[in-house]
Amino acid sequence: MTYIDVFNGDADGICALHQLRLAQPVASTLVTGVKREINLLRHVDATAGDQLTVLDISMDKNREDLNRILEQGARIQYFDHHFAGDIPEHKNLQAFINTDSDVCTSLLVNDYLANKYLAWAVTAAFGDNLFTAAENRAQPLGLNTTQLEQLKQLGTCINYNGYGSSLEDLIFTPEQLYKLIQPYADPFDFINSESAYQTLLEGFNTDISKANNINAEYADDSHALYILPDEKWSRRVSGVYANSLAQDHPDRAHAMLTIQSDGGYLVSVRAPINNKTGADELCRQFETGGGRKAAAGINHLPDNQYDKFLQLFQQAF
Repeated sequence: MTYIDVFNGDADGICALHQLRLAQPVASTLVTGVKREINLLRHVDATAGDQLTVLDISMDKNREDLNRILEQGARIQYFDHHFAGDIPEHKNLQAFINTDSDVCTSLLVNDYLANKYLAWAVTAAFGDNLFTAAENRAQPLGLNTTQLEQLKQLGTCINYNGYGSSLEDLIFTPEQLYKLIQPYADPFDFINSESAYQTLLEGFNTDISKANNINAEYADDSHALYILPDEKWSRRVSGVYANSLAQDHPDRAHAMLTIQSDGGYLVSVRAPINNKTGADELCRQFETGGGRKAAAGINHLPDNQYDKFLQLFQQAF
């Protein structure tokens, strides 16, 4: 029997797997990628008796391969908070799906583990821009304001590392970052002892300062749309910059469009913090779009669909 761990390359996917493997250590094959690569099950070729753990990728976007792997006789434990569509009924599938806008995959895993590694779940919730949910869940930890801010910064940096069009855009590959985190049961030990964290933090601060110099392409009281250049730094920072703007302007929806080298845009959308719904419905109207209610994206928006996107963006929020 082979253990296979399939996880999104962002803070939520990495922290969800970290919690599970702290509680249930096994030697496993790791399958991950940049945050935007969500059809990860296509990389898995399982056999009867294999055990898959799938974390933070849409079941709807992986349905064909999910059914294939189940037919191959593998057992699958699936945790996620994205749009799932119809969940297959199969004796080998154990699904923990909750699309509530205040839930992330790491919080689902935390509930499954009965708060055993709560600080890592809180870190992931901060990384997923669920600040209120993170602070509420953190209460049993008895953290002070400084410690909460440290977990917020850590979650943001882990999430920042997952954004990019390819692994070459990232500071660490998600697999590398997970392995760097793996020895640390306590996130504060990672913050204080792991030099890679300082590398992430410096990269984040440099990239976010560049983004702060860009003016909105379109803005009104309810919407703001930014266009970022075709650069590695902008692909890395697009999602966390959108998160930051959403926190600063909680009644406004945000769209971050990053120019792609072969034309078109990579898109990140954030629903207003005070009304966290509609981002996934907007993005699913485009061929490569998907996500969740509060935050979603489009992997490739053709140039000739920009006007359509802007119109639907204005209508959605």
